[in-house]
Amino acid sequence: MTYPSKCSLPHKAWKTAPLAAAATLTAAALAFTGVPLAQADPSQDAATQSGTSGLKRQVENLDRAPVAVLTDQGVTLSWRMLGLDRDSIGFHVIRDGVQLTVDPIRDSTMYVDPAGTASSKYVIQTVGNGNGRDRLSKEFAPLARNYLAIKLDKPADGVSKDGKPYTYSANDATVADLDGDGSYEIVQLWNPSNAQDNSRSGFTGNVYVDAYKMDGTRLWRIDLGHNIRAGAHYTQLLAYDFDGDGKAEVSMKTADGTTDAAGTVIGDPAADYRNSAGYVLSGPEFLTVFKGETGTIMDTVAYDPPRGNVSAWGDGYGNRVDRFLAGVAYLDGERPSMMFSRGYYTRTVLVTYDLVDGKLVHRWKFDSDVAGAEYKGQGNHNLSVADVDQDGKDEFVFGSMTIDDNGTPLYNTKLGHGDAIHTSDLDPSRPGLETFAVHESMSQSGNRGATFRDAATGEVLWSIPAIRDTGRGAAGDIDPRYAGAEGWAVGGDASWNSPRGQLMSAKGELIAEKIPAANFLAWWDGDLLREIVDHDFDATAGMGVPTISKWNWETETSDRLLTATGARTNNHTKGNPSLQADLLGDWREELVFASSDSSELRIYTTTAPTAVRLRTLMHDPMYRTGVARENVAYNQPPHPSFFIGEGMETPAMPAVTYAGAGS
Repeated sequence: MTYPSKCSLPHKAWKTAPLAAAATLTAAALAFTGVPLAQADPSQDAATQSGTSGLKRQVENLDRAPVAVLTDQGVTLSWRMLGLDRDSIGFHVIRDGVQLTVDPIRDSTMYVDPAGTASSKYVIQTVGNGNGRDRLSKEFAPLARNYLAIKLDKPADGVSKDGKPYTYSANDATVADLDGDGSYEIVQLWNPSNAQDNSRSGFTGNVYVDAYKMDGTRLWRIDLGHNIRAGAHYTQLLAYDFDGDGKAEVSMKTADGTTDAAGTVIGDPAADYRNSAGYVLSGPEFLTVFKGETGTIMDTVAYDPPRGNVSAWGDGYGNRVDRFLAGVAYLDGERPSMMFSRGYYTRTVLVTYDLVDGKLVHRWKFDSDVAGAEYKGQGNHNLSVADVDQDGKDEFVFGSMTIDDNGTPLYNTKLGHGDAIHTSDLDPSRPGLETFAVHESMSQSGNRGATFRDAATGEVLWSIPAIRDTGRGAAGDIDPRYAGAEGWAVGGDASWNSPRGQLMSAKGELIAEKIPAANFLAWWDGDLLREIVDHDFDATAGMGVPTISKWNWETETSDRLLTATGARTNNHTKGNPSLQADLLGDWREELVFASSDSSELRIYTTTAPTAVRLRTLMHDPMYRTGVARENVAYNQPPHPSFFIGEGMETPAMPAVTYAGAGS
């Protein structure tokens, strides 16, 4: 089955209006929405599910995450369809104890209740899921606005070692089910205002990591201490259920003085290894896994690889030695492993671990010093994790090279370092996945600012020319006139935020030389095209107001859907959300931004009607691991293992099992 085409309709005839104004369909009118999927029974074997390896991946045992928003048209509700739900599953909507639906909703996971009010209480009931899985959701009430506000406990201001004051702001975040109740908790990183890029000297304040429930309850705080420098490249958070007990763990790099939520200190609390420039280039380094529910230490090992000779990583002052990445991958095809790396400009080392009986167990190490000089300098400021060779096990798309599930090189394009990478089924007419990446070194890339390659072999299928570092690029289906996803990058002779560049089809056809913002993308309105996530940047304030826009392929401009007044984006000109993921309601994505004063975290959710029913993206393991690595270094949006876009095929039921006892 393919989803129906809207290409024949004028642009404005089917473009979805933003937010509350969009929820104009009545409950009866919504009865037609959704496209039914082919039958897939979870009792059948894995061959009928996604993939052909027979392996099933452990995923979170999630609840329905129902959400309701009060609008001018009543109350708009949506909820999750889970990974192992039968395609024939139906849903009843109950308000204040009264069932509103006569027949179960089987072609949608949303509903508009025109008679709903701010005081209404709702429950979603499943019908026909089999095997005792029909049950009621938790009771929920409408949000007064289009976002869920989570109160944050902002750390106190401080004074740096050189006597300069600093403040804190909520930076990147991630999510996991920390306590096993089926609902996500937020893991929030706090950065001081004196956080530094590795290329800049200066003392920084301590980095803090908090965990919050969706109701604003703070579960714990970890203080990384003054021997962990603050900045985008130093602390990479991984939150995932690594041991399969149904409760996620949190892992990150630590040092002497790191203090867990119970006050337990790692190493020597009095040790201070900061040099006169504010860098930490001596002293022990650790990798610690914390219990997600309590924020207490489970296990700590020496960070591998050690820094050794600082100059061996590309410079002598402390820039390239402390370039860290991290990711979650299913290296055996069934259970998640963690990867932490060091270096990507010159020497590059990736080290993987499993969590077994509460201990970090080394799996394998890839070292460019061992593999060969051709593998040096190929890493990005980010990475993708995907099963590119379709053997059921994940690879690390580590910039311009890809490392196989066993730690050996799968291929090397030798295109060099870059700032952005996107991997998914970007061209569904071809077998397997594709990778779209931008490049920094024109001598290495051969004056190619961006390339579109076969993710399994590294074969470059088409490219965008450039004469200088191309710092921005994105890929997603934004133009229904062309099959598959489009790829675009800022022109190689233009500034990083220029609207000039090339917008290309999945087949390498030039569509336009005007491009949308080349940063984040999200499924927000009701159609299958992805929207543009950006910001209105205020250089004076050093922050941006978040925006979501629709690319108008007729006018080659972006039409604004949302301006999140009172919120702010992260990481200066990068302008990314704290987090983007399918967190609430149906399959579409939520955007998480801190308020401008960091007093709260806002989870924005759409109220636009949709004619599409898909399982939650969080039960697609590639998308879920994409969310897990989203906060790493230069943030990149998550992508699923299948194509979502105009004319898409019906995705198969994911080959997964639910983690935890009683799943």
